[in-house]
Amino acid sequence: MGTYRNPVLPGSHPDPSLCRVGDEYFMATSTFEYLPGLPIHRSTNLVDWELVGHAIHRPGQLDFTGIAGSKGLYAPTLRSHEGTFYLVCTVIPGEEVPPARSGHFLVTATDPAGPWSDPIWFEGVGGIDPSLTFDGDRVWLCGTELQEPGLWPGQCDVWLTELDPVTFQPIGDLHVIWRGALLGAGWAEGPHIYPARNGGWMLMAAEGGTDRDHAVCVAYADDITGPYVGDIGNPRLTHRFLGDTVPIANIGHADLVDDAEGRTWAVMLGTVQADGVNGLCGRQTHLVPVTWEGNRPIFSPGSGLVAPVMEADGVPDQRAWPAVVTDSFEGRDLDGEWTGVRWHPQEFVTLGKGGVRLAATTTEPYEVGLTAFLGRRVPTRRCTVGARVALRPSGDVRAGLLLRTTESALLELSFTADGLVQLVRVDDEGRQVIEGGTTDPALAHDIELRLTERAATAVFDGQVVATVSTDYLTTGRALWFLGSWCGPVAVGEGYAEVASVTLRIDDAAVTLA
Repeated sequence: MGTYRNPVLPGSHPDPSLCRVGDEYFMATSTFEYLPGLPIHRSTNLVDWELVGHAIHRPGQLDFTGIAGSKGLYAPTLRSHEGTFYLVCTVIPGEEVPPARSGHFLVTATDPAGPWSDPIWFEGVGGIDPSLTFDGDRVWLCGTELQEPGLWPGQCDVWLTELDPVTFQPIGDLHVIWRGALLGAGWAEGPHIYPARNGGWMLMAAEGGTDRDHAVCVAYADDITGPYVGDIGNPRLTHRFLGDTVPIANIGHADLVDDAEGRTWAVMLGTVQADGVNGLCGRQTHLVPVTWEGNRPIFSPGSGLVAPVMEADGVPDQRAWPAVVTDSFEGRDLDGEWTGVRWHPQEFVTLGKGGVRLAATTTEPYEVGLTAFLGRRVPTRRCTVGARVALRPSGDVRAGLLLRTTESALLELSFTADGLVQLVRVDDEGRQVIEGGTTDPALAHDIELRLTERAATAVFDGQVVATVSTDYLTTGRALWFLGSWCGPVAVGEGYAEVASVTLRIDDAAVTLA
């Protein structure tokens, strides 16, 4: 029996989907507007994971023109079949400037670390959250689509269609197989279909939205096309009855995998809270064991809860996450944890001796465009992000650290070519600037954002500029699907040189101490 902590991945990793190949597990999660997109993590024990690549890992695979915050790459499904990995996902377009292509697509690889193929687009099916089921020589695609007007607000149809096993294009009829476990249940989504334990098929889907009423429900059918009959005990897993102050809320959107000994496990998203307020990490990946009573799955048997610390047979004691990570950018390639918004880091970043260079753009972080923001996920509830930054301007440029949830929710600590130190806050009321004095813009400067449960302290060259609430950055609003990212940013005409970035975790809970 081993002990592990939830979430099992640091930072915002929503909508997990996983599969097993031999003694190894591979898992994909959503990334929305960030690139590279759809990270692939690998594990041999389900509790210790390493990033091995991304399914969307190179410029040209997808067009992200006009992709605003919480649009872009929605929930993926990762499956393996006869030596090939298959990942299906959805591109949700921007509202003002649509990309060249949106909708459902498939990418494939023989190695989950990549390279992955260019997208194969599915014709004639809409909505979000596609999933693949392999049944011998037959391949099925299911997904969910909002009905407007629906039978009730948020009413979604879960649909199923067969795919040609060579072209992977839909063939035959589109079957509507589910509308939720309850009349009036909104947002049936994240469907997956599995062979049932005693024959037939089991559909597992989320419902209730991605906030407090999120839940996991199941239904059963003799034939894969239905009819499906809901489990009389639905929802099979939820924290909706526990109130706002539960440590982990918003449990839903699950996927199942069997280990080599026949045990079943479920991964699902959930949100870590502080004082009833969602944390900066947003929706994260959690793990629970599953047992079976006949065809019925029992999630987290004995408690029915997703706990911050869990004990289970079949896993070892989980390793502690590194307390300090420093990236001095000395390798030939950029660490895979770094991402850009709407474009790949290699399109604006240059690695060299003494650090990394960010080629600034004139696009502000609060605009939907291409900003030189090299970000990575805020890993835990309490952490410090620090960077040593210098300006090498050929014009008007500023640089520093950016804490970002979306275009309308961000915090920037930066200095300008004129030597002004400033803390910039963007929220519903617009853009506010707190001046932090002046500095010599020709020198390199140490910049820190110290993040606690619900606040950020901005520190410039060892001096506190201000401490501000971060509640406005947290998820929980409609259509805010990601947690916060943090890292160096450069805006204007010129570039910034970043000698190093240090990430220190100040949360003792991640060590299981």
